[in-house]
Amino acid sequence: MPLEQPHYDHFPKKEATIILAPFSGGQGKSGVEDGPKYLLRAGIKEQIEQLGWSISTSEPLKNSNFEERKKDSSDVYENCKRPKIVGEACEQIYKSVKEAAFNNTLPITLGGDHSIAMGTVAGTFAKYPDAGLLWIDAHADINTPLTTDSGNLHGCPVAFLMGLDSHSYPPELQWVPKVLSSKKIAYIGLRDVDEGEKKILKDNGITAFSMYHIDRYGINQVVEMALKAIDPTGKCPIHLSYDVDAIDPLFVPATGTPVRGGLTLREGLFVAERVAETGQLIALDVVECNPSLGVNETHVVDTITAGCAVARCALGETIL
Repeated sequence: MPLEQPHYDHFPKKEATIILAPFSGGQGKSGVEDGPKYLLRAGIKEQIEQLGWSISTSEPLKNSNFEERKKDSSDVYENCKRPKIVGEACEQIYKSVKEAAFNNTLPITLGGDHSIAMGTVAGTFAKYPDAGLLWIDAHADINTPLTTDSGNLHGCPVAFLMGLDSHSYPPELQWVPKVLSSKKIAYIGLRDVDEGEKKILKDNGITAFSMYHIDRYGINQVVEMALKAIDPTGKCPIHLSYDVDAIDPLFVPATGTPVRGGLTLREGLFVAERVAETGQLIALDVVECNPSLGVNETHVVDTITAGCAVARCALGETIL
């Protein structure tokens, strides 16, 4: 049967901005700050241009010293680790994504750890306040400062965007706009969810599909249910925030918090293809590629090429 081809209702000129977000301060491991560099070396920009997009590049963190400042043991607020650098980096990313969106280009943000989504989502929702968020991840990233055990802020961005437990926020993160409604986010691929996060998801009625749901219903039905939850009319702009650890570590081993039993590579790419088909994509994040965690070169290549493939599928690549 004929397939509907990818289209981009909000970007008829197919103009996009690649925003580099080489940041690792949301968690303890270094190396994820090299993800954007490796994705660029692998040709992600040229691959997207071959799909008909005109690409500009933005480097909001250029000449920053966040990696050096990450060593500052005094950058804590109660149990939140490194809130100063996370707050500063995310605010710079927010300004860059917001500028790209208001310039009528599609922001493609390459991370970096997933804490940067505080900036990316806030930036796109400034232009598209009625947007919906698809969060593709092994983890819910919806801990608040009161529920996080690790204190790592890459596990908290959704909570900050929703304003959950806002009285507990570090001063450096109180700028984050409360742009996200519980009815405007859907998760796909969850399989490592903290007890506090489970309660938050249930208490707020947030749509969340774990690997159990994918096993039971199949990836197509899960994506359709997720889209219906955040976009009942089929006309809602969609921000796709994609953590590569949603895909099983068999396919993407060089990532910071791998969890076995994830999406196959094909399932992972299908999610991006289906979003492209809606015509409503308004922003893409590709995060958590950490080349330093590859045991060998094959691990690094597999992970980086998977990240590039997610971007290509979201930006219009099809098999036929």
